[in-house]
Amino acid sequence: MTVVKNGLRLFLVCIFCGFSAHVSTAESTISISHDFLLGVGIETSNETKKRVKREFQAKGENYKPRTKFLYADGSPRYINRLIFEDSPYLIQHAHNPVNWYPWGEAAFQAARESSKPIFLSIGYSTCHWCHVMEHESFENEDIARILNRDYIAIKVDREQRPDVDATFMRAVTLISGGGGWPMSSFLTSDGKPFFGGTYFPPERFTVLLNRITDAWRTQKPRLTEQSVRLSAAVSNSLEVQGKARTVGEKDYAVAVERILGRFDAEHGGFGLAPKFPQEPYLFLLLENARRNGDAQSLRSVDFTLQKMADGGIHDQIGGGFHRYAVDRSWRVPHFEKMLYNQAALARIYLSAFELTGNRAHAEVGKRVLNYVVREMTSPQGGFYSATDADSEGEEGRFFVWTPAQIAKILNPEDARIAEAVWGISEEESFEGHNILRVAKPMDELAADLNLPMTELKARIVHIGEELRVARNLREHPLRDEKNIVEWNGMMITAMAEGSRVLKNSEYLDVATKAADWLWSMSKQADGQFHRMHFNGRSSIPANQLDFAYFAEAMLALYDVDGDLKWLERAQTLADQMIEQYWDAANGGFYMGKVLVGGARLPTRPKDIHDGATPSGNSVAMRVLTKLWYRTGDDRYRRQASKLLAAFSGSLAHSQDAFSYMLIGAGELLWGEVGTLVQAARGNVSARIESFTDNTVSVVVDIDEGWHINAHEPIQDYLIGTHVEGALIDEQRGVVYPQPITRTLGFQREALALYEHSLRIDVPIDQKKYDRSALLTLKLQACNDEVCLAPESLKLFIAHPSSYL
Repeated sequence: MTVVKNGLRLFLVCIFCGFSAHVSTAESTISISHDFLLGVGIETSNETKKRVKREFQAKGENYKPRTKFLYADGSPRYINRLIFEDSPYLIQHAHNPVNWYPWGEAAFQAARESSKPIFLSIGYSTCHWCHVMEHESFENEDIARILNRDYIAIKVDREQRPDVDATFMRAVTLISGGGGWPMSSFLTSDGKPFFGGTYFPPERFTVLLNRITDAWRTQKPRLTEQSVRLSAAVSNSLEVQGKARTVGEKDYAVAVERILGRFDAEHGGFGLAPKFPQEPYLFLLLENARRNGDAQSLRSVDFTLQKMADGGIHDQIGGGFHRYAVDRSWRVPHFEKMLYNQAALARIYLSAFELTGNRAHAEVGKRVLNYVVREMTSPQGGFYSATDADSEGEEGRFFVWTPAQIAKILNPEDARIAEAVWGISEEESFEGHNILRVAKPMDELAADLNLPMTELKARIVHIGEELRVARNLREHPLRDEKNIVEWNGMMITAMAEGSRVLKNSEYLDVATKAADWLWSMSKQADGQFHRMHFNGRSSIPANQLDFAYFAEAMLALYDVDGDLKWLERAQTLADQMIEQYWDAANGGFYMGKVLVGGARLPTRPKDIHDGATPSGNSVAMRVLTKLWYRTGDDRYRRQASKLLAAFSGSLAHSQDAFSYMLIGAGELLWGEVGTLVQAARGNVSARIESFTDNTVSVVVDIDEGWHINAHEPIQDYLIGTHVEGALIDEQRGVVYPQPITRTLGFQREALALYEHSLRIDVPIDQKKYDRSALLTLKLQACNDEVCLAPESLKLFIAHPSSYL
């Protein structure tokens, strides 16, 4: 347990001793012919019953109440206020005997009027331990009776309201030293936490509820005092720290050094079990390899991705990745699948493919994207949030196999190959079943099976498809079909980058359809935005993460197809983000507004550190920097600089906690590095278009009214366009296009220049070109009124194998 302030820990131990949280990592016709209650022991007014009944019946005939408390005709004994909510997770709890409130002013008003403490439970729809606590405690009438009698109970979907989750997760972490879901917090009627934990088994939960009830009656002033101190500590911990300082190459290097210091050289990844992909770490290591040519960073990512792809964390049959592995070697996953993991890992595998030329990485990235298109995309084009770990009442049941099941589906030869490839046997079992994982390197498998490599790979694809078709006949895990703007933005970015790297226009079509639908779905008439869409309704005000990730997606699309509407939308999103969430006093972006769902949080949190996903502030850094390069609007550069200054003090102590922000900082300080880069305030762009006949083609596009100087200007004092790089074959020489000669209005002398579009052919020395590398394009852009400062653009040439 972490000491928040003097006396806090002692007081918690005295009252709640021993109550640390346990952190673990058919169709029916709709009917309501019987009476129902909002919760056990709760009197329900006729007016409330009418409203609840109407909402319940509106669910339609295929709606099945998730509860054991049913009448013989299938109608529920309990229907609480969560029936009105636009969240699969909250609706899962709409028939608990607990008198649940959604987060909002009504719940806090009820707490004030009744002088009761608040019990706040936070989780999400695909959380295994959330299901366990629901079954054990929230579907327990005895426990529900205590909650309904002594507390105002609030249920929150963390994916709907990440700022609420972040606030109380920080409190739980300060109290107990760890956090997780389900999160269980106890608050005063003004929303300040005084105790919290995560999962509690029913016996301990019952005792804890009774002890807190007794403490509330006998020691309420001390609990209130404690809530004030804890809220202040939470507020302080969710604020950027330290004095402003200059961020530079040392911070970048320290972050990389610390990440590599956690690298698991035996199994890949970082740290021990449970093992998460740690995507922000991987993003920074890939950027370090791209920008600085760092071989160790690239080797670490390459090895990690190979191990993950071979492990049980990777769905060998359907594609995509489970959220994390419970073991160090990636073999046994926690089986839920989250959209944000698919988005980040697709980008990472495809980026690694560009850097290494390893086509296995490209195949994994493609399988992730195909999985999302096939199973996680709505008819309207939006992306669903997640799938559960459980089905048929067991974790992982949908994904695991027995030798007998394999033999029943496949012919004997294919079954033999499947068992060899994925290590299927009676001995290699997970609770009597097998989690598929690649048992050996592919060349060893080919030798063992006496098959040519090409034939083995083709057979694996065929066998995998047969097993996928058969698996689809099983009961599927629950799919959370809400569309979250933040996560959809992540996936649009991944699809856009996938279309570029894999040269597949279908992914671009998916991305543009999703982006247009998301824009129309989330944008309100007054110009504000919603965060989510579910069951035909948009709801929940967008927060800073939604604006940042959606803007990043718009910029990814703009870079791929050049349509100005994406750039304009990115500006709209960024401008609203700055206006609504920027902390003018202390710097940085707040997660949400002061009031959340009509209720005031005890603090206004900021998404500071990178976690399972890059923080909202980290993404904002990249968005603002990219907007500056693409529009030339200096407001974005100044805002990015202020953001970096605000975080510079925190960066001094934990650089690796800001991995994605450091990528944006590098772009702000030293320029972008990519296959496409922007110059001249967005009026010039340069890209690597092709690699053929040992020649790289650099295409430069110049806006109307602008030009760049020719390779050999007529005037000695002008800066010529020039390409440099260690891989250039100097004997063959770079081939520049023929310039045009013009006399401009402000210039009496004729000028040699390039306008509109040009191609520069750069010969590559094949003896040196065995890896990705950089070219430097030097240019100076002018129009009829001004010449801008000379610029040096870093163009990324992918590994030669990635062009095949």
